[in-house]
Amino acid sequence: MIALGSDHAGYALKQDIIKHLDETHTEYKDYGTFDESSCDYPDFAQKACEAVTGGECELGILVCGTGVGMSMAANKIKGIRAACCSDYFSAKFTREHNDANILCLGGRVVGAGLAIELVDVFLNTPFSNGANHLRRIEKIKSLESK
Repeated sequence: MIALGSDHAGYALKQDIIKHLDETHTEYKDYGTFDESSCDYPDFAQKACEAVTGGECELGILVCGTGVGMSMAANKIKGIRAACCSDYFSAKFTREHNDANILCLGGRVVGAGLAIELVDVFLNTPFSNGANHLRRIEKIKSLESK
């Protein structure tokens, strides 16, 4: 199950992602927003991220205007490793090397076609489990308690 969240600036791109997830029979839960009325992205980042850290969802996708605000908010939540990506390489290797569990996208930065490619590579790339990567992720986790 994939957790989805957006603010008003990311709503339209989230709708494109939902259409793609429906077409590929990928299960998801949408944590809002549900229209283009002005709202605050941290509220929706928190809801989707808590679904991931709570085990209800395996991964998450957050969309705001740039993707940056969502990633900043998401990374404040213990257990979240969110990455704002606008290219294929970053979306692939943030999963493979960093075991990122949240993909953040900018609705005003990437178009629907690229966003779908980024979603697909993010959702379909497994974590490599390499010793070097595990050591680094443990160091990231230790920062959460400081």
